[in-house]
Amino acid sequence: MSEPNFTDDSPTFDPHASSLEGQVDQGVLDELYAIRGSIDNFDAQLVYLLAERFKATQRVGHLKAHHKLPPSDPNREKAQIERLRELAQSANLDPEFAEKVLNFIISEVIRHHRHISDTHQND
Repeated sequence: MSEPNFTDDSPTFDPHASSLEGQVDQGVLDELYAIRGSIDNFDAQLVYLLAERFKATQRVGHLKAHHKLPPSDPNREKAQIERLRELAQSANLDPEFAEKVLNFIISEVIRHHRHISDTHQND
């Protein structure tokens, strides 16, 4: 498996897109662009990490469907949320925000698991 490329080579992405051109000192803009470059790299990493996470949860979905297990596991989800809140706290990230993100991810995983389960019923 090749290593992901975290740079955005898309011809439509302009890393210097800004409404501040001509309104702010160029030195400030240059610093802003440098910081935003780091943010762009983090965003790309998040996308690749989410893609890998969803590949793993798809495998879980197929395993659950094959063994006729429910798409949702409330005890696992509760434990994951508690764990993530603790991780967020130790990382100085708002635990409420982290929980909202994880709840969204969990809801998508369950949706995928239901779809996989429905598809397997026809096998």
